[in-house]
Amino acid sequence: MHNFKLNSLRPGRFGFGEAIRDAARINDKIIGIGVDITKSVSMNLFADEFPDRFFSLGIAEQNAISVATGMALSGYIPVFSTYGVFASMRAADQIRISACYNKAHIIIGGAHAGISVGPDGATHQALEDIAVMRVLPNMTLLSPCDATQAYFATKAAIDQCNGPVYIRFGREPVPDFTSLDQDFKIGKAQILHEGNDIAIIATGHLVWPALEAANILKNEGISARIINLHSIKPIDNQTITKAAIDCGAILTAEEHQINGGMGSAVAEVVVKHYPVPMDFIGMEDSFGESGQAEELMNKYGLNSENIVFKAKELMKRKSK
Repeated sequence: MHNFKLNSLRPGRFGFGEAIRDAARINDKIIGIGVDITKSVSMNLFADEFPDRFFSLGIAEQNAISVATGMALSGYIPVFSTYGVFASMRAADQIRISACYNKAHIIIGGAHAGISVGPDGATHQALEDIAVMRVLPNMTLLSPCDATQAYFATKAAIDQCNGPVYIRFGREPVPDFTSLDQDFKIGKAQILHEGNDIAIIATGHLVWPALEAANILKNEGISARIINLHSIKPIDNQTITKAAIDCGAILTAEEHQINGGMGSAVAEVVVKHYPVPMDFIGMEDSFGESGQAEELMNKYGLNSENIVFKAKELMKRKSK
């Protein structure tokens, strides 16, 4: 059994907002940039405490990235947040040419990521943002598993990075189990559960279901190594390669399109360093739809039950 304690249910956006506010208390170079939303991405925590350092630009995501880049090149650390689907897609050109090309240190909060946004439907469900962001030169891409880790990831984005950072987090409350004394390192994955029969590499909201799946598999005699890949770029080649060598099969799980997502990034590492059988859990070339978060996660197989099923099927391929 894994020994992680479920502390509470909290949205990842809470950790993001709290980290920006706390960092701004000791660093007056941090600037907040909002568009048409503030409270729903938890930027209100910063805006309420530092109104003179918060600028709301209206529904203008592209302008926001350009303004943020200008501020970064002038010595500030701008933080911009909106729904991930708008941040990564609508402003992609400005992120590529302004932020990434100039290696500007801006923090982009990709809120409401994944299908668990729920009733807002396909237009607001960021299911392609990992693919878009990870291909950009100079971009750092983080995908924390819960609110506490979102806090640590945001602080690390401010303290450990020099260029642009995209942080992906959700709207709905999810299990918050990260320890407060965690040593968060960009570029280093976390092994949360030891095992040598199969490696399950998950990110974001799928990390907790992966841990649940490990318990189920253990009761069936299968030892699963659970890896939290919170840093998708830079990626932890060493931990992934060792998992391939030790376990002989890798299953990835993400709340994102399978095509071009975290699983694709893992596959690129595996095929180069130690090819083993792999399978992928995620959205299978499909848009989302309106519905309650839990209903949608279950419909599209983004749950512990499907992780168990896919792991057992992958074990059959490994044994051939």
